Amino acid sequence: MAAGALRSRTIWLFAAVLLFVSAAPASAQNRLIVRTTLGLQGLQQLCLLQNCSVVGSLGDPLNQVFLVTTPLDPAVFLSLLQGVPGIVDAEIDQLISLLGGLNRVTTPPPALLDDTPVSYLNTMVWNGYVNQPAAQIVRVSAAQSQFQVAGRGIVADIDTGVDPNHPALAGVLLEGYDFTRNQPGASELNDLSPADFPSPPPPCPPSTCPPATVNQSSAAILDQSSAAILDTNLKYAAFGHGTMVMGVIHLVAPGASLLPLKAFHSDGTGSLSDILRAIYYAVQHHANVINMSFDFPANSPELAAAIDSANQSALICAASAGNDGQKEIVYPAALQNAVMGIASTSDSDTRSSFSNYGNAIVWVAAPGEGVVTTYPFSTYAAGWGTSFSAPFVSGASALLLNKQTAANESQAAAAVAHAVPVGPDMGNGRLDIVQALQALSPQDFSLSVAPASATVNAGQSASYTVTVTPSGGFNQTVTLGCGGFPSASTCVITPPAVTLDGTNPATATIVVQTTARAVALRGTPERIPAPPSPVEIGLQWLTLCLAGFLCAGSLGSSRGARWRAGPAYVAGFLVVLLCLYSCGGGGSGQTTAPAPGGPEVASLTLNPSSVSGGNPSTGKVTLTAPAPAGGTVVSLSSSNGSVAAVPQNVTVPAGTSAAAFQVATMAPASSTQVTISAASGGVTETAALTVTPAASGPALAALAINPSSVVGGSPASGVVTLNGTAPAGGAQVSLSSSNTAAVTVPQSVTVPAGATSAAFAVNSNAVATTTPVTVSASFAGVTQNASITVVPAPPPGTTAGTYTLVITGASGTLNHTTSASLSVN
Repeated sequence: MAAGALRSRTIWLFAAVLLFVSAAPASAQNRLIVRTTLGLQGLQQLCLLQNCSVVGSLGDPLNQVFLVTTPLDPAVFLSLLQGVPGIVDAEIDQLISLLGGLNRVTTPPPALLDDTPVSYLNTMVWNGYVNQPAAQIVRVSAAQSQFQVAGRGIVADIDTGVDPNHPALAGVLLEGYDFTRNQPGASELNDLSPADFPSPPPPCPPSTCPPATVNQSSAAILDQSSAAILDTNLKYAAFGHGTMVMGVIHLVAPGASLLPLKAFHSDGTGSLSDILRAIYYAVQHHANVINMSFDFPANSPELAAAIDSANQSALICAASAGNDGQKEIVYPAALQNAVMGIASTSDSDTRSSFSNYGNAIVWVAAPGEGVVTTYPFSTYAAGWGTSFSAPFVSGASALLLNKQTAANESQAAAAVAHAVPVGPDMGNGRLDIVQALQALSPQDFSLSVAPASATVNAGQSASYTVTVTPSGGFNQTVTLGCGGFPSASTCVITPPAVTLDGTNPATATIVVQTTARAVALRGTPERIPAPPSPVEIGLQWLTLCLAGFLCAGSLGSSRGARWRAGPAYVAGFLVVLLCLYSCGGGGSGQTTAPAPGGPEVASLTLNPSSVSGGNPSTGKVTLTAPAPAGGTVVSLSSSNGSVAAVPQNVTVPAGTSAAAFQVATMAPASSTQVTISAASGGVTETAALTVTPAASGPALAALAINPSSVVGGSPASGVVTLNGTAPAGGAQVSLSSSNTAAVTVPQSVTVPAGATSAAFAVNSNAVATTTPVTVSASFAGVTQNASITVVPAPPPGTTAGTYTLVITGASGTLNHTTSASLSVN
């Protein structure tokens, strides 16, 4: 028989048995928690004929745990389930209470009367709350200042809810969920009856309203009529419990977010099934810490499974040890592999008389007598009980996450165990947050490089891989650097910085580019004139003969002077012609003077060519020749002055051929293209500027180039950084170079969706002289610039030898180095 058919037959048989057993149903519906591999549909088949009903899933990641109700006797129903294939286990849904125990209000502490307003993480609170003895005992302020921590992550509290309007919790309180009503939000004010509280009690300072008992374990600054309603009405026996616990967590870790999970009613009762739902909800909503200020004596396999699931997601759990003043086993504190159980101490570091004890349930202790904390109706109260000791440890766990982001339950417990001894059966002692932070494995990173050595010829490149490995959950950005490389070479690291995730190593590539040694050039040979042609020799002899004839004639008598003058003039004329001929005086060597007139506009450029409205663009006009004395005036105009405006003209200074001007933009309703014109010397050049509506989302925060100086022909790398994560589809950042003959970059680089930075290649060309170049990046109307200098390659090239490369990594105050060898032939 097929397995599916067998399972179906078994289910129907089970249903028939249930029908027989339930012939005389009980009057009440009993609640059970069932884990099954049958799935919802298979479990519903088991609940045919109204013997049981599936209420719903409790939210476990495998979708195997369900709440079931039945009119049958729970013991009978559980025994029937034992033989059904697909039923893993089942247990009764326990009813749990926050009430009970020996903790009682004694004398309200003086700190509860100190309502002097002080600022605490941008909110105003009472001085007696921030500077109370309990906070000083566990060294809250000292830990925050010494380690520069305020708490991080999300701390969930499974409780009666919270007053969502309390000013002390403003800005850190998340919406949460109400499992008692199956609705978003976790306000415990919803438990108040309009008949009892038609409107919230008015604010009441301690001078007018002294502390009044509002239940067994709490005294609040509240008007007497409201306090009387709360103290004498059993349905409000635990009202305010959740707000008070949240206040202690916030006192220790004011920077942490608070997630209220309402699983208890104001009378203090709650079901195990709702607690399980709350634990799974905390995991699914990325909580980092769960506070459980409750306890109950009966073990629950499903509670242990839920907390184990939370631990697998790196959640830290803390629970109160109970207030019966006994050495007893309570849950969840007894689940010590997954939960820290917290006992209560007095302000004099002795065990509170009401606190349970025993190392089987106590991991550490914390103050729990007269703890001043927040209370509904925007006021404050003092509380007695391990319920108010546990949140000191939950808050301290949030501070640990500042130092080690990936800290889990075991790491947090090991750190918290560095405590102050307070006697036997009190676990590791009383909480000391400074010691806990000191004991936490420090966040750090290490560097390694491979290969350890390389050999190249001058002109070749050597490549290495540097690996950055985190320890202690280190998740910061490490900036890399390179030194020790030979002269006439470059060392480029791509990317120049890596961001670690706390667990996995990251790598970067190192390229050392050497320069070939130049070959010596021969000297330029001296130019030897060509020998004269026979014609030139004949003319030279003729000239000499004529000169001799003239000279001889001039020595004759004066009677032949008239006759000798004519031949002398002719001979002189011939000599002049010969001289002109021999000196190269022909027309072939003449130059033509430049044509008259001023220089014209050669080009017009805009950078960037697309801007978000309200951001400027820079225009540049270039002439065909340097401007004359007095400069050249270039007329400017815009095709749409309401979107992009330019000055009437710009003057190119004398002796230069370019000038810049600013284009001011206004935000249009839609993307608009504007034509900018520049005219001079009868020539007009244009350039298009696209103006887009004001951008939303991340903006360009930085542009970096490494290295900032390269030998022409050597590469560099650039990184653009946004001030937030890129949206879906990524963010395209435009790139440009002020001198493409020396440096080129891609037209754009895309920051991937969810990332904050992206790298791009920067290529350089050979230059004759040192050339500074500006690289620009533009996104969302913001332009960032970075400089890179291109220098000529040194004629000698890279000198042969063995060099030690020094690779550095820096992050905050942490600095590490590693090295590799480079041999150049």
